[in-house]
Amino acid sequence: MDHEKNGMAAALRLTREGRLTEAVAVLRRILGGSSGNTKADDARTRPEQTGAQVISPSAGVAPGLGARPRGPRPKTTTAPSERVLRLSHTEAAGTRRFDLYVPTGWTSKRRALLVMLHGGSQHAADFAAGTRMNELAERHDLLVAYPEQSAKANNGGYWNWFSPAHQRAGEGEPSILAGITRRILAEYDADRDRVYVAGLSAGGAMAAVMAATYPDLYATVGVHSGVPYRAAHDLRTAFAAMRTGGTQAPGGNLPLIVFHGDRDSVVAPINAERLVAARIAAAGSGTRCSATTARLAEPGGRPCTQTITRDAGGAVVAECWMVHGAGHAWSGGDPAGSYTDPHGPDASAEMVRFFLEHPRRQR
Repeated sequence: MDHEKNGMAAALRLTREGRLTEAVAVLRRILGGSSGNTKADDARTRPEQTGAQVISPSAGVAPGLGARPRGPRPKTTTAPSERVLRLSHTEAAGTRRFDLYVPTGWTSKRRALLVMLHGGSQHAADFAAGTRMNELAERHDLLVAYPEQSAKANNGGYWNWFSPAHQRAGEGEPSILAGITRRILAEYDADRDRVYVAGLSAGGAMAAVMAATYPDLYATVGVHSGVPYRAAHDLRTAFAAMRTGGTQAPGGNLPLIVFHGDRDSVVAPINAERLVAARIAAAGSGTRCSATTARLAEPGGRPCTQTITRDAGGAVVAECWMVHGAGHAWSGGDPAGSYTDPHGPDASAEMVRFFLEHPRRQR
């Protein structure tokens, strides 16, 4: 564990110094190489236990790059265990397991579906516990799916967002995640106008990929501490993108909500600006947008700057929350999960609010 943490710290230092080749070499030693094999089944058994890790702004462990092996799956304390189904899905590109939270009670309305993509070194149950998304799902009657990356597909447990093989519709991990989404829509008769995708770090980067590659499947996208679509094409450019935002392609024509800590030393805060810029670019060069900014703060919590970008007709294109003093962690998260910052504004609640405000049929 100490060897991996020290190695990651060295890789980040080399990246900041512009020595990207050496940084990538260190990363490869930590991870033992990434096979990029999408035909991997993560059918592994892990003991259930409760775990917690709160990440401070100065922490050097990066869920975006999977700096440490994933630990045992913690129990989720935010929902009855019988409401969480442990399932598996197979596409031509491979197999992935996923957790599905089904809210209690009967409803005559079709439920919305939210797909949550964890960061590197996290598990589905860990991400559910840290975001408390199941509590919000119960309150708002949402289905929530938590796909889980396979260690065989990536040693660090992070989604391969930086690989061209996983940046196109119908191929690689995007096809698997889309398959999981379509399966839930069919089996649970969910509302196809209210399908959302969100993620943290590597999961946030993959959420951006899904928004760009499957804009007809998802209605809205949320990215927490992530990078834009096609900001990288290999490990070397992944480090550069995390540091500078890289060059990005148009990010999909979906309403976007972004959260980022302004003291994030793993994924630079400029990536939040780049994500919004990519979203505006997706709207087309003829789209005129304007932004309004507000400073928000709650007693005892971290202050933040909220910027809302609208098109000429007043429709929201993007909403960006820059959390002051926060590092690389889910804002307002629960210490029952890893990579959380309990002191920030509640990213989960704000994302759900934003998602429910933007169903597809109203656009």
